[in-house]
Amino acid sequence: MRRFSLKISAAASGCLVLAVLLTGVFADAGVRQKKKKSEDLSVNPLKDVASKQPDKELFDKAMVAMKKGRYDVARLDLQTMLNTYPESEYRMRAKLAVGDSWFKEGGSAAMTQAEAEYEDFITFFPNAPEAAEAKMKVADIYYAQMEKPDRDFTNAQNAEKHYRDMINMFPDSTLIPRAKQKLRDVQEVLGEREAQVGLYYESRENYNAAIARLKTVADTYPLYSKSDQVLIGIGDAYAGMAHQVQIQPNIPGAVKERIRTVYQDKAAEAYAKVITRYPMAAHVEDARDRLVAMNRPVPEPTQEAVAENDAEIRSERTLHFTEVTLGIIKRGPTVVTAVHVGEPSLEDPKRTLAPDVVKSNVALIVGAANPGRPAAAAATPTTANQPPRSDQPSEAPLQLEAPGAGSGVGVEVLSAPNSQAGPPAPASETTAPAAPADPNAVVKPVGPVSTALPAPEAPTEAPAQVNEVKPTGATSTPVATGKTKKPKTDLSDESSSKKKKKKGLAKLNPF
Repeated sequence: MRRFSLKISAAASGCLVLAVLLTGVFADAGVRQKKKKSEDLSVNPLKDVASKQPDKELFDKAMVAMKKGRYDVARLDLQTMLNTYPESEYRMRAKLAVGDSWFKEGGSAAMTQAEAEYEDFITFFPNAPEAAEAKMKVADIYYAQMEKPDRDFTNAQNAEKHYRDMINMFPDSTLIPRAKQKLRDVQEVLGEREAQVGLYYESRENYNAAIARLKTVADTYPLYSKSDQVLIGIGDAYAGMAHQVQIQPNIPGAVKERIRTVYQDKAAEAYAKVITRYPMAAHVEDARDRLVAMNRPVPEPTQEAVAENDAEIRSERTLHFTEVTLGIIKRGPTVVTAVHVGEPSLEDPKRTLAPDVVKSNVALIVGAANPGRPAAAAATPTTANQPPRSDQPSEAPLQLEAPGAGSGVGVEVLSAPNSQAGPPAPASETTAPAAPADPNAVVKPVGPVSTALPAPEAPTEAPAQVNEVKPTGATSTPVATGKTKKPKTDLSDESSSKKKKKKGLAKLNPF
């Protein structure tokens, strides 16, 4: 009897625990359902309008059909209303409802059609208050199709772009708080993707690629819930690069120490930022321990930083067991850990590329190997029609020969001032004596004053003509043309297959 009573009490306690758990789950689901219903932009906004007008009745009929899942019937009623009553006061809501019907129907083709309907609405009614709602729904289309962080991120990028456009285009809209929260969720997914890739590269000791990915997250998504881990990863990557330099055998000791010091400074900067920007994060103590191990000073955070980071952590929702389980099954990502305070990044992502990190490391190594030596600027050579550059030394001017020592034709260039002088050229026989210079002349001559031209050269004699027509009765004499004919080769003693054919009995003789 006692055993039976114990079994009953154990079963009752188990049922009680299960009931409590189910009550919490259902309560949480009810809260979320209520919140989702309040944020649903597809509900009938005119349900409280008491009107018996035919256009209003058609609109309400379409909303009822859409609620029952009969989206084609709803679109037919809405199109009938738009075509029959083009001046209706409900035409803008009907136009948005057409897009909502495609959006609720789901599927890639229906989502594409819904986006086209919303974009048409923005084109036709750009100044209407509903234009902000249409832009929000375009972003919601891509938000609904987002994949997990380790899958295709195209939809997440498009959602981020459209939420940013909506916030920038309609800053006075009442939907701005909801758009900012959706943007925080999207940036949480994008930050998680970049962080996972960067940490993987770090585990493979590909520090340049790891720094590029992690710095992109730190600079672009400061509200990412795991930013402290990202900064610690950046510091560990620089510390790993310092260790790699330390074990290189072919680098001089002084150069090695300078490079290692620079890398350790960058690592300490990343660790210090964890303490000063995210002082309430879970991995702050790890950053402190690393700074102490490096014998670097540990900074103290400000009260403003502590309050800001504490508000961010408190705004994050706790990841429950049911959400973890459903996250494995469902298609989209889990964004419950995204913060709900702070301003999301509204600028385009400033990506840090691995080639840029490599170039900076090369410049660091060159600067450490040549301390105090400025980098040599590559001088661009000038062409003949360009003026001389100010960063290049000008060439020495050319010297001209004194008058009377030239050839009498023009100016003769001798050499540069530092070149070795050669013997003077002999004067030509036809050169006339130099005339005395006029002492009253304003412009002094700079060249020889002789204007006599050199004697003309005699023309070359033409070759003798030969009459090729042979005179009658005269003996023709061969004209020497400078070409000798080759003698014919005697091929009688050589073997050849080209012989006369044998005739008669000679055909039987093989030799």
